[in-house]
This record gives sequence, C-alpha cells and structure tokens, in this order.
Amino acid sequence: MPSRMLTTKGLKGLACPAGSYKVDFHDKGCKGLMLEVRASGGRTWYLRYRNPCGRQRQFRLGDAADLSLEQARSLADELRSRIALGHDPAEQKAVLRQTPILSDFFYAHYLPFAKGYKKTWDCDESLFRNHIAPRLGRRRLDEITKADIVALHHGCRAEGAAKGSANRLLVLIRYVFNMAIRWETPGMTKNPAAGVAIFEDPPMKERFLTPEEARRLHESVQESPNPMLRFIVPMLILTGARRREVLDARWEDFDLARCQWRIPVTKSGKPRYVPLSGGVLQVLAAVPRFDDCPWVFPNPKTLKPFVGIFNSWDSARTRAGLADVRLHDLRHSFASFLVNAGRSLYEVQKILGHTQVKTTQRYAHLAHETLLDACNSVADSLADSLGAQFGAAIPCRPA
Repeated sequence: MPSRMLTTKGLKGLACPAGSYKVDFHDKGCKGLMLEVRASGGRTWYLRYRNPCGRQRQFRLGDAADLSLEQARSLADELRSRIALGHDPAEQKAVLRQTPILSDFFYAHYLPFAKGYKKTWDCDESLFRNHIAPRLGRRRLDEITKADIVALHHGCRAEGAAKGSANRLLVLIRYVFNMAIRWETPGMTKNPAAGVAIFEDPPMKERFLTPEEARRLHESVQESPNPMLRFIVPMLILTGARRREVLDARWEDFDLARCQWRIPVTKSGKPRYVPLSGGVLQVLAAVPRFDDCPWVFPNPKTLKPFVGIFNSWDSARTRAGLADVRLHDLRHSFASFLVNAGRSLYEVQKILGHTQVKTTQRYAHLAHETLLDACNSVADSLADSLGAQFGAAIPCRPA
C-alpha cells in the first residue's frame, strides 16, 4: 500500500503492478484518503477510517473519473468531520440500502396493520393504488420530499378532486409515514408530509332543530312508506347516535334493565355506552321484532340493516318543511337540547362519544342563555346584601 503526496499531474502515472489485481495509493495530503487503481484501468476514491466503535471501515467516495483529487479531498474532510461527531458513513449507507420503496412498505407493513383495526382499510388501499402509487410508489421512503407531497396533494385537486378528497389523500400519506417512523423503518427519521397544509373548506353551517321543528318532523315520519323510519328518526334525535350506529344496532347490545346501549364499534374504534332515556325505551318497546333477526331496525324486506335511508328521509323532511336538515343534524340537535337544558359540555362529550374536547366546544355558544340565567340568579340572591341597584336583573340587549 504505497503512500505518497498525490497530485493531479501525478495521478496519471499511477498504475497497477503486473500480476496484481489492484493497488491502493494512500494520500499523504488528506488523512484516510486513498485511490484504488485496478488492473482493468478502473480507479476509485475511498476513505478509510475508524467508526465510533473503533472498527476500521472503508467508504467509497466515487469514481476517479467523476471526482478530481481536490473534490475527493474535500469530501473526505467533510466525512471525517461527521465521523468525529459520532456518525458512521458506511453504516448509514447500509441502512439506506434497506429503506423500502413506498409501495412495498404500504402493502407489506401498513395495510396488514390497518386491516387489524380500521374498518375503512379498503378505502386506504383504493386511495393508495389509484392516486399515490402511480406518482410515488416506486420511490424509496427517504427519497420522498415535502415538495413531492405538496405536488401530490395539489395535483389531485388540479385533476378535479374535491378539497375533501385531496385532503384524505394527504392525511393517509402523512399517517403512513408516521407509522414508518414509529416502527423504526430503516432510513426514516422525518415525515415529509408534516406541515403540509390541508385545503380549508368553508365551515359547514350547523342546523339545530327547535322543539317545534322536532315535533313536525316526528309527525312527518309517521306518514313514511318506510315503516322503520318512524322509529329510526326518534332514535337518532333522542340518543344523538350516528346514523350508522342506529342502522346497525343489535338487540344484544341493549341492556334495557340498566337503560344502557353498548355500541361495540364506534368512529373512534372503541366501544361506548349510551344512556337510554324513557323516551328511547318507549321507541324500543314499539319497534316490531322479527323472528331470528338480531337487528333492531332492519329492512323488513331483507331483515338486514338498511344500506341507506336517504329517499324516505328526504321525503319526510320535505313534508315537514325542513328540506335543509340533514340526518347528522339530528345529532347536533340532540347536543343543543342537552346544552340548553343546562347539561355540561363534559356530559355532552361523554354522551356523544367525542374523543376530543374541541369537538364538543362547538356547542359552547348554545349555553349562553342558560349561563346568563345562572348569573342573574346569583345577582338576585345577593340583592339584599348588595343593594337593589346591583341585585336587580337588567334585561340584556339583543346581540
């Protein structure tokens, strides 16, 4: 292993001795730098060093036809600085070789995981297959950049997808990368989808039924050709349950003695318990039962849960003069009735099964009148102590 001060001019005269496969020339001008000269004529720059564990390693810098002497020295100096900080270039390169491409990771790791807990895993698979894989599927995980994610997100929108559809794509790819990092996938240290903003939709106006509107709707569903709608709609209004939770309800999940309904699978993936009021018990008592049918509100023709009830619902709400009311608004209305009855947001959160407090906070403004009455009651009770001028309730001006 000859050692010498390598020069650009002197490199041309370096040759592999006859009978040898290769020879290494060590550069005295740069610690650890060497040039491998092969009998075939090929030349390659290497850096020889000791890793943080004290083991001698050799790292390929590049072909001498592509890297000049000065470039090789500069690269070697840079790598030695990183080695001094505890990095191992050879080890890091080996890790990168193990980094999977996005499609392989999705189908080998993410999808089996999603199938174990996510009801909509097939939607994830469809989104990936149709929109993500064609653009990024063959790229290694560590090669995908934030710019790639933005291009994917905005490209989906430019192709005509709705904002919500493009956002679902972004949410999926962000979660896939989060799992890759959590599972310590080789080469993964940061999520390129982190910080990419979703497309903001204008806030959807929430519709709350008044007691009078609830009465009209109740009368209208009694006239529906769908005989189960007269039970389904009151069940939605009186429990605040989600549409699919009611349509898929089973008798075995109801404990009528304890006035409790256990919903085994919810949006959060966990079971929750819904208290049953006297009104709900009356609805359940009136629901017709079918032999050997486990469903509470089955389609009488199939004895299986309804796939959807939009047509019968649409007719009923139109008859009631409530064409702008959606089925999900019945859940909002239930929450508004709770708040206006003086129940706390904590109670609303637990009954509706919200996992995040901020979801329930949307109903906070509905409690204003109740809170105002509470404040006035304090003022009235202290009227004698503080004097009439502080204790008298002064009507508030309309906002």
